[in-house]
Amino acid sequence: MKFALQPWQLMLIMLAGWINRQQPEVIEYLRIENAVLKEKLGKKRILLTDEQ
Repeated sequence: MKFALQPWQLMLIMLAGWINRQQPEVIEYLRIENAVLKEKLGKKRILLTDEQ
């Protein structure tokens, strides 16, 4: 019995692979951004409202 992927299955696998490769880059960017913001703010706490 041969197993053949349908075109939509192949596209879904390709999309999942692309997202999987992009995610670490986004996480690293956000970590750096948070570090920069913490450095700028110092030890001050940020008070947020419920809407924020």
